[in-house]
Amino acid sequence: MIFSGGAHAKPREQHFEQTALQDDGWQMQCFQAHNRRQFLIGAASLASSCGAFISSGFSQEKKGTRLILLGTKGGPRVGGEGRKNSSTLLLINGIPYVVDCGYGTSQQLIAAGVPLNTLRYIFVTHHHSDHNLEYGALFYNGWAAGLAARVDAYGPTGLEEMTRAFFKYMNFDIDTRIVDEGRPDLRKFIFAHDFGTPGLVMLNHDVKVSAALVRHPPIKQAYAFRFDAKDRSVVISGDTAYVPELADFAKGADVLVHEVMYLPGVESLIKRVPNAARLRDHLRAAHTVPEDVGRIAARARVKTLVLSHFVPGDDPSITDEQWAEGARRHFSGRIIVGKDLMEI
Repeated sequence: MIFSGGAHAKPREQHFEQTALQDDGWQMQCFQAHNRRQFLIGAASLASSCGAFISSGFSQEKKGTRLILLGTKGGPRVGGEGRKNSSTLLLINGIPYVVDCGYGTSQQLIAAGVPLNTLRYIFVTHHHSDHNLEYGALFYNGWAAGLAARVDAYGPTGLEEMTRAFFKYMNFDIDTRIVDEGRPDLRKFIFAHDFGTPGLVMLNHDVKVSAALVRHPPIKQAYAFRFDAKDRSVVISGDTAYVPELADFAKGADVLVHEVMYLPGVESLIKRVPNAARLRDHLRAAHTVPEDVGRIAARARVKTLVLSHFVPGDDPSITDEQWAEGARRHFSGRIIVGKDLMEI
């Protein structure tokens, strides 16, 4: 665990209650522009047919557990139309818990109506750029928006060093703004916590978060997260090949958010890239086809399966039915093909 102030850091077992108590009393506001409201109205009617809807924004008054897909695209490429890079949000009794920080996460939080200065918890599943590229920028952007409260971040070994490295290369800017703009020192708010084994990650009054090791070669420390709140349980697979043990970890969850790879789309993708052979081998070894996603959901007996982190994530020719068809062969429950800013 790292706190840039060094000796002030506390082991994660000791600060669970403290961080929960610090969350109380924060007032959160959301400004919704007219054009965004019009977009939400139109998009909500489309999403409602599958039992989900585009998030209508953030409110501290909304209690319980809300799940919002911020970015549903797999892979590091950015730009183009459609999906944004990977990130998922849980709002638990009004407190944001961000899982993964692909490029664009800050903008997607704003689009979902979540003020960046309300950031409190960050979780990183593994150290691929489409999951951590905006890690430092996310809490920096929160600071620029007025963040002045503790943020706890959890991830595989290396997150603490990543936090130190971010502050090192942003040191001049942060020091300048403290003096020139009267801002508090961001480095005193960010507490990063490495973990290298599965099990309990954090616990507070609202939620228990645990991690399970998944299979995403060549990365050895890749994890799924499970959030057990008082009203709802949500499992996020992270990036993974088919891992039958993940079904045990997700057993009885209300929602399983699982990555998915569509092989015909992969074959189309590799025709457009110079590193085709190596990329094909990696994708086949490191991701999960729809049929196997369905097997995991069925064995876990989850109530709802949400497909996300689509590989490839930028091929508009792949239909929702094509994404879901293979999973439906093995899972008879509710299946949702995820969209950016969709709330489930």
